Amino acid sequence: MRYSKITVLLIAFLVFAGCTTDDPGQGGNGVDKSANLKTLGTSATDLLSSEKFTSMRIELVYVNGHEPTQKTIDNLKRFLQERTHKPDGYTIFKRAVASSGKAPFSIQEIADIESEERTAFNAGDEIAVYIYFADGSNENDTSTKIVLGSAFRNTSIVIYGETVNNISSRLNAPDKSTVESTVLNHEFGHLFGLVNLGTPLQTDHEDSSSSGHCEVDGCLMNANVQFGRDLIDMVDNNTTPQMDDKCILDLQANGGR
Repeated sequence: MRYSKITVLLIAFLVFAGCTTDDPGQGGNGVDKSANLKTLGTSATDLLSSEKFTSMRIELVYVNGHEPTQKTIDNLKRFLQERTHKPDGYTIFKRAVASSGKAPFSIQEIADIESEERTAFNAGDEIAVYIYFADGSNENDTSTKIVLGSAFRNTSIVIYGETVNNISSRLNAPDKSTVESTVLNHEFGHLFGLVNLGTPLQTDHEDSSSSGHCEVDGCLMNANVQFGRDLIDMVDNNTTPQMDDKCILDLQANGGR
């Protein structure tokens, strides 16, 4: 099992937050789900290019009380339009589900929930992505390190909604939409195969101390994204961290924008 982290520093609170890129293995029955139950990064080209799939369908499932904001949805669609080629467009549909009662979660429990709740799978020339906003935290959280999200299969993401809510409610922290968008875009970057997780490097910019992440300071895919005063200054106009040119070049070479 492979782990990596995106570290979020809240200066005033000395809290660290991260992402993991775990793979719990394949599963499922009935509908052919195999194309959506592969290793992280294996669908990078399919997500980025229009060669096989000309549209993208995103199933966004959330537990009541952890619904992403409309601004987060809008930011996600804009991010996908900027980085992928899908001439037939993007469909994002969301729905509420009951709490599993399993928090704090292991990545296998998140995968089990996906098996129960996911309804969107690749069909024809449309590729499907599943996103789950969970009502709890990751089981590996500590007093100094917390996990905000995980890209755990080739088309699967979990966002730990309770953790996002807790961070965004702190004094001087970024608002909920900014935190959600940063984490969600970062995890999509992993689905796109960044960094060196299925999309080949065009230049050597993988962080030697945090595999799967970019070594360039300030890049969306960097392992250290600061959510303290400096970032608050950066998001005055409702912006989120952007990908560095080196990550963008990787995506472009693999069929993206």
